[in-house]
Amino acid sequence: MHTTLLLFDIDGTLLTSGGCGERALKLAVRDYFGVDDDLKDLEIAGRTDTSIARQLLRKYQHDEEKEMEILAHYLRHLPVLLPQIQGRLLPGIRELLEILHQRGDVVLALLTGNLVRGAEHKLSHYGIWHYFEFGAFADDHHDRNELGPVALKRAGERGHAVEPERTFVIGDTPHDVACARACGVRAIGVATGGCSYEKLAASNPDVILRDLSDAQAAMAAFGLGIARA
Repeated sequence: MHTTLLLFDIDGTLLTSGGCGERALKLAVRDYFGVDDDLKDLEIAGRTDTSIARQLLRKYQHDEEKEMEILAHYLRHLPVLLPQIQGRLLPGIRELLEILHQRGDVVLALLTGNLVRGAEHKLSHYGIWHYFEFGAFADDHHDRNELGPVALKRAGERGHAVEPERTFVIGDTPHDVACARACGVRAIGVATGGCSYEKLAASNPDVILRDLSDAQAAMAAFGLGIARA
């Protein structure tokens, strides 16, 4: 049986945390550097948590190799804030994941800029962590373009025979598209994050969708028939 590997981004693709992650990062900055920072001079969308932490360490002239020290504060604040700040799953996500989860020819995994613990906190809070078999995370590398090979290696280690034309990175920023291109797989752009449809389209994903609320359109984008295996 041919296997389709779907590698999902989290923030702006599966859910919006209502700014919870950014709030946790601001508190981490206050804890670690002793300052209040609005983070407006940082590039956050589509970047990994470790890359963002390195930006902060450079800004405050600290050793950027100490990114996990500041991120330890972030991970302490995140699960406290998640129940306090109103977020939500994006349209159609739970229904689509349930359909895909029941198929024998689909592997659901994550390719995300979140740390693995951050990803688990967020997806567990919104009740969808259990759908994903494995992932590639910011713990694995600070450069998002290096995460695709990590995900493909982990798929192989789990016995999944995946092929580039049946492997998809699904995300809401041009960085997700670039990540797919870097490892030679297909890119699905979903315009549910902060990036406009036009800007996302300009990055030339293989398919671009307004959102994932239409399961039939999403399945077609993934090259899957509607009938379950």
